[in-house]
Parts: sequence; structure tokens; C-alpha cells
Amino acid sequence: MTSVESGRDTADTRRYVLLAQRFVALADTLVDDYDVVELLDTLVESCVELLDVSQVGLMLNDPQRVLSLVASSSEATRLLELLQVQTEQGPCVECVRTGAPVAIINISDTTDRWPQFATAASEAGFHSVYAVPMRLRDETIGGLNLFNDAQRPPLGLAEQQIAQAMADVATIGILQQRSVHRVSLVAEQLQSALSTRIVVEQAKGVLAERGNIDMDTAFAKLRTYCRNERLKMGLVSRQIVQRQVSLEDVLASVLPADSTQQR
Repeated sequence: MTSVESGRDTADTRRYVLLAQRFVALADTLVDDYDVVELLDTLVESCVELLDVSQVGLMLNDPQRVLSLVASSSEATRLLELLQVQTEQGPCVECVRTGAPVAIINISDTTDRWPQFATAASEAGFHSVYAVPMRLRDETIGGLNLFNDAQRPPLGLAEQQIAQAMADVATIGILQQRSVHRVSLVAEQLQSALSTRIVVEQAKGVLAERGNIDMDTAFAKLRTYCRNERLKMGLVSRQIVQRQVSLEDVLASVLPADSTQQR
């Protein structure tokens, strides 16, 4: 190999390396003890980082088969996902219901199909949306929503397939259970994830109020603190709500570049 060949490091190569690292991180959840909320936030973060998308949201079915928001890359995305839950309409709702991906190149064309979602998404500045199911064989447990603004081109087929592949790995991580009581354990795990998300939202509110910062920045500081201290987000969030951890220590977390765009 020549020195020129050995030094070749294109943008595509670096992206492939990062993609492989993200798959390893997602696959690392295939162990007995892992944080489901951290897994799903990693999935959302990976999509924003690796794919040409503006924002990402993720919803899961609870044990009663009711969709609930679990992760989002921004407050605007969170509100759009909640609107889909409330109206029972939208790409993610349809994706979970049918178990098939949904691709909308122009959201304004869906005003008859999903009037409230189309209006809200357009007002939020989004132009296209893609939803991929979190599915293993015949079981669909949720959906991943990918949003793009007008400045970004429509998501290519390869990128849609990458998003589906990452969603599949995360789904396996959630559903992997080896006991004969698999169904009840999965339901318990999903309920735990949804309950933890509620506590995370409460912790974000506490940090936002104490630090006089927006919710996206509050989440970024919470996530950074958990990673630096190697602690589970659910545990730290409960400690924040119960005032069992120093809020100043969490708020003092130094954020990496562009971290507030990751939720």
C-alpha cells in the first residue's frame, strides 16, 4: 500500500466509521442491565448525527398499545409527536399501525390526510417527514420519525434504510428476553421506559427553571452530566426531582459543540 493510499480518509469513510461505531453502541444494549431511555436517546442522537435530517422523534407503544413519546431531538419535535398522539393521526401513528414505513416528501400535500399535523409541522418549518417502524418480525412496538426542513433535500433511500437498520437494532435490544415470561417482561420494560421518560421531563423542567435556560439546553446538560459521571439518566433525573443531587453540578456541565441540537 502506498503512502497516498494509506492516508486516504474521505468524508464517506469517516461517516462509515461513525456509523459502525453507532451500531456497536446500540448492539451493546443486548445485555441484561441497560437503560432503555438511554438506548432510545442514543438512537435519536445517532440519526441526527449520521443522516441528513433536521430533527428526530421516537414513540413507543405502552403495554395497553397506546403510543407515547419517549425521545425527541428538540422541543419542537416533541410537541409534534405529542400532537400525533393526541389526534391519533400522523406519519408515526400510521407507521406503527401498519408496521410499514411512511415517506412524505412534501408535508403540505397531506393536509387532507393529517390536517392538524400538516399545519403544525409546516408552521414549525418542516418540509418532509419519514417514519420507520420499530419492528421485529410481526411485532411493532413503536416508530421513529425523521423530519427535514426546506433547506435539506428529500431523504435518500439509502439513508432511510440506515434509519430502519438502526431502529431494528434498538428494537432487538428492547425485545431481547429469553425467559418463558417474555411478553410480560417486555410490557414491564416498556412501561419502565415510559415512566422514566416522565421523570426525565420533570428533571428538565427543574434544571430549566433553576438555570434560567431552555428545555433543550437543560436536557443537554443532564445528558452530559450522566455521561461524564457514568450514571443512568433515569437515576439522576429522580435525584434531581427529589433534590438529592446538586443542581449546580449538573448545570455546570460543559456541553460539547452543537449539543443543544441533539434534543
